[in-house]
Amino acid sequence: MRSETSPELIELNVRFLIKVARALNVPVILSSVGVQMGVNGPTRRSIQDELPGAKVIDRSSMDAWEDEAFRTAVEGTGKKRLIFGALYTEICLAFPVVDAMRNGYQATFVVDAVGGMSQLAHRTAIERLTAAGAVPNTSLALVTELFRDWKSPLADKARDVIKWYMPEAQKLATRS
Repeated sequence: MRSETSPELIELNVRFLIKVARALNVPVILSSVGVQMGVNGPTRRSIQDELPGAKVIDRSSMDAWEDEAFRTAVEGTGKKRLIFGALYTEICLAFPVVDAMRNGYQATFVVDAVGGMSQLAHRTAIERLTAAGAVPNTSLALVTELFRDWKSPLADKARDVIKWYMPEAQKLATRS
């Protein structure tokens, strides 16, 4: 992966988002593409470990939205505002975000929890998604937007995760 964010920080940000989602009872749908077909490897163990017992939806389509099991899982949440993450910005993120918005969903995507095959591919996909009406955000900004006020009950649930995340992110920053 190539983007402004290092692969190590992308992985940390994905884990951070999952931890916060679990703390705030936000549904998480995990999918992979072509693992059973031998095209790709499984989801990284560190990410799987954050979602104990989660059923991975392994699809054949690059576009998760074209996969009936994935779409059914999303519809089953009853949510109309979706937060997307993916492995490759220009493929696994761009395709389903655009399609979900065509189907009436609001979409936010997390730019520092995804990367492209190149910085150009990553940046082009971000521009494409933004032009289509999806809202870009960063991991920490998204998390704080979910609770907005340190005195809110949701902040209490997110606080421990943020306290875990900040030193971990700082460690990676000092390595760069």
